[in-house]
Amino acid sequence: MANCGRMLVLTRQFSTTNPARAGLVKPPLAVFGIPGRYATALFSAASKEKKLDAVEKDLLKFKGLIEQDKRLAQFVDDPLIKKSLKRDALSEALKKQQFNALTINFVGALCDNGRARDVRGVINAFNRIMGAVRGELLCEVVTAKPLDAAAEKDLEAALQMFLKKGQVLLISKKVDPSILGGMLVSIGDKFVDMSISSKVKAYTALLKQAV
Repeated sequence: MANCGRMLVLTRQFSTTNPARAGLVKPPLAVFGIPGRYATALFSAASKEKKLDAVEKDLLKFKGLIEQDKRLAQFVDDPLIKKSLKRDALSEALKKQQFNALTINFVGALCDNGRARDVRGVINAFNRIMGAVRGELLCEVVTAKPLDAAAEKDLEAALQMFLKKGQVLLISKKVDPSILGGMLVSIGDKFVDMSISSKVKAYTALLKQAV
């Protein structure tokens, strides 16, 4: 419980304190929002204990368990369950799965802070940080319809320009007809909206202002 208490203090400190002043290990990629704060605090703690790989493995396994077990997902998300009950139950379950103590304590801290429902976001943010540690530059491209081979080649060539020395580009592609045309591109901490739907919204707003 002492470790859990320290983790709880760490996550609370990060929400209001400059990382450098709090003595946190700064991640190679900034992640934002409440999940980003917790992920950054966990990255710092795991870095100091040299447990980054173990914690990442645990978090991915925990995410998989939540996705596979609807009852577990409901338990994690239910705000009516007492924080202490949720913490104790999850801690016991993770111990049986032989999770690292740091991971167990951190999940307990999320429960104590009433943030268990944010665990998926925290895991995603932590994975993004770890990708940056490995030199991976994550990119998501959303288009209204699948790109042909020529368009994919041109797009990848353009995205390669964002890479720094030693980085590897990892591209994921999604199709979303609702954007009508064009594309949405997220690369690292950058986002570009080149969709037709966003232009339609902008023009509609201008027309409303003119009326």
